Amino acid sequence: MTGFAGAQELGVRFGDISSANNFAIDGIFSSGKFSRIHADLSFGDGGVGVDALWDFIYKPLGVESFNWYLGAGPYIRIDEPFWLGVAGEVGLEYKFKGAPIALGLDWRPSVSIIEETDFHPGGFGLNIRYVFGGK
Repeated sequence: MTGFAGAQELGVRFGDISSANNFAIDGIFSSGKFSRIHADLSFGDGGVGVDALWDFIYKPLGVESFNWYLGAGPYIRIDEPFWLGVAGEVGLEYKFKGAPIALGLDWRPSVSIIEETDFHPGGFGLNIRYVFGGK
């Protein structure tokens, strides 16, 4: 939890996370002008998970408030069974002008490597985040 203290955006994510969870604390950490770390601490279905995805940010049609992003990174889920794998992410987000709020929709398919090897095509989610320093 203390790692989320340095986030530029902090909020919640609802949907399929780490292959089974359904709620997460969602944080964005800038790693450059066009990249970021998108991290989740998720809860649900009797387990706890952590995702840490490196996203590349794109601005379609030159509209500053809309971003679409693409990324990938590791995830771990502590449950029975234990899961370790890689997740991909593609999403669209909108940052409101005049309010420090960001809304996003994304798709996060994943491949489990440990305890079982499996592909999880689900992973759709809704993100609602507070933007620190946003107006």
